[in-house]
Amino acid sequence: MKALSTLVAIGMLAFFMSTHSFAGDEGHTAEALEHAEEAVKHGKMGHAKELLEHAKESLVHAQAAKKEGADAHMDEAIKHLEEGIKHAEMGHADEGTKHTEEAISHMREAGPKSPH
Repeated sequence: MKALSTLVAIGMLAFFMSTHSFAGDEGHTAEALEHAEEAVKHGKMGHAKELLEHAKESLVHAQAAKKEGADAHMDEAIKHLEEGIKHAEMGHADEGTKHTEEAISHMREAGPKSPH
C-alpha cells in the first residue's frame, strides 16, 4: 500500500511539473497580452499614465517570451509596444493605443520559433 501511495505521489509530481513547464511556454505571451489589453482599455479612455504602466509591463513579458523562443511576430509586437510607450510618455494616449493594438495583433500571431 505504501508503494502505491509513493507511486501516486511521484505521478502527481511529474504531472504538475509538466503542466508548469507547459504554462511557462505560453505564460509570458499571455501576460504580455493581458497587460497590452489593459493598456488599450485605459488608452481608449484617454488615460496615458495607465496606458504607459501596462504597456511597460507588457513589454517586459513580450521580451521574456522572445527570449524563450517566440517567433518574429513577437519582434514586431515589441517594436509597437516601444512606440506605444514613447507616445504614452508624451501624453498621447490615442497614438499609444494604436501602437499597442498593433502589438496585440502581432502577439496573437506569435508562436514558438520554427525549427526551419
